[in-house]
Amino acid sequence: MTEKLYANAKIVKDLRIAVDDGRAHSVCLDLPPELGTDMGPTALELGVMSYAGCLATIFILTAKKMRIQLKDLEVKMEAVKSEEEGTITEASFDVLVKADAPRDRIQRILELTLKNCPVGKLFEKAGVKASYSVRIEQ
Repeated sequence: MTEKLYANAKIVKDLRIAVDDGRAHSVCLDLPPELGTDMGPTALELGVMSYAGCLATIFILTAKKMRIQLKDLEVKMEAVKSEEEGTITEASFDVLVKADAPRDRIQRILELTLKNCPVGKLFEKAGVKASYSVRIEQ
């Protein structure tokens, strides 16, 4: 089974661009003040944001499937853009989980999340080296 995803991009003004998913959701992209008007993330920043958001989403869905109730979840990501490569080459994640669950169960959720995160798969196929640290609080 295949699924089609859609995106549209239209100039708003200067280098500000509205992108949408063909449904009812849109985001404005822009460039930093030295090049644009800084009215939104860059396309690359949006890609990085998508990776962190996807990791969080799949983590939550996986925890639900494993019947582990999360009290809170925060995913912080730092990506390194190599001038040589011209794109992201490394990503490190700090995942803070608040749950009444043993460490091995949380670790299993992370393993399954990494296996099933579609945006993460794109970054992996692009050769981005990713590292993950998990902190668990009750």
